[in-house]
Amino acid sequence: MSTPKLFEPLTLGSLTLPNRIVIAPMCQYSAVDGCMTDWHLMHLGQLAVSGAGLLTIEATAVLPEGRISYADVGLWDDQNEAAMARTLDAIRQWSDMPIAIQLAHAGRKASTDLPWLGGKQIALTQRNGWQTVGPSSIAYQPGEQPPEAMDQTAMQAVREAFAESARRAVRIGIDAIQIHAAHGYLLHQFLSPLSNQRQDEYGGTLENRMRFPLEVFEAVRDAVPAHYPVSIRVSATDWVTHGWDLEQTVTFAKTLERRGCGAIHVSSGGLHPAQQIPVGPGYQVPLAREVKQAVSVPVVAVGLITDFDHAEAIVGTGDADLVALGRGLLYNPRWPWHAAAHLGATIKAPKQYLRSQPRQFPDLFDD
Repeated sequence: MSTPKLFEPLTLGSLTLPNRIVIAPMCQYSAVDGCMTDWHLMHLGQLAVSGAGLLTIEATAVLPEGRISYADVGLWDDQNEAAMARTLDAIRQWSDMPIAIQLAHAGRKASTDLPWLGGKQIALTQRNGWQTVGPSSIAYQPGEQPPEAMDQTAMQAVREAFAESARRAVRIGIDAIQIHAAHGYLLHQFLSPLSNQRQDEYGGTLENRMRFPLEVFEAVRDAVPAHYPVSIRVSATDWVTHGWDLEQTVTFAKTLERRGCGAIHVSSGGLHPAQQIPVGPGYQVPLAREVKQAVSVPVVAVGLITDFDHAEAIVGTGDADLVALGRGLLYNPRWPWHAAAHLGATIKAPKQYLRSQPRQFPDLFDD
């Protein structure tokens, strides 16, 4: 019996994944001054024994003002690096799952409260609030404090911060980097004409709007070893008329491929409150399919992919090379086990858990 496509290995640069299941980055809003806490050890630890092919650490700010909230993880200083290294060292005693990190800057969507406290923007005059930045001085929501339009000095600082965080990630043994250019955060803000109304060489035309995200990508690419996997997450469309769209995304993806991008993770939305998203199972897969048809690097599909056969069909038909799950893995951290059992594949499990193997699936766990 042949191995299901979902459980075939895949190589990204110098890294080989045991299967095509990716754990998407999911913010936990549980850090202190950018430093991971015991919550992250528990959270990431359980996901690291899930049997997935790749675990991605949540959006990690490259600068303090780049955090979505005051409780976001960062990797901008030695204290952040030490806290993350402690977490990873503990996890790696028990798991050899490859681990990636998503490096991010929230731009105008920074300085917000925790989601379970409403998630609203915190004014810069209030505790845990600060002045946000962006490509243009256009607020995300009406009534919010507008961001400061970034000048060349601010843009250079962000480029250097991404590169420095990348070097820190390599130093503590993280296996791959994903650059966050989706969901309305800073790099996406530069891409979309709805949030980027600059009059200089970083605004206006598609070539100009892509310029700063591409510079950040190249800064990260140059900061890490050759063949080290550097990927990017994009929102393929703003789901708003006259915004960033799939056609522009395809052009961006082709350009990234030429510049050495290792993979493209295709999501959508997050830039504008007027977005109209047709949410349903696999609603973003057609976007990934279009990108996949335009590039030769691996493409990741994400978004309400919860059914085992659906996931297998996505990679089996070539709509994408990998599938990413986020909330579905929070709800069921053993989703890869159940997918393997359903599809007739084998999967790796900790020795401490081998006795849980169901009798009806005697070949589920890989020796």
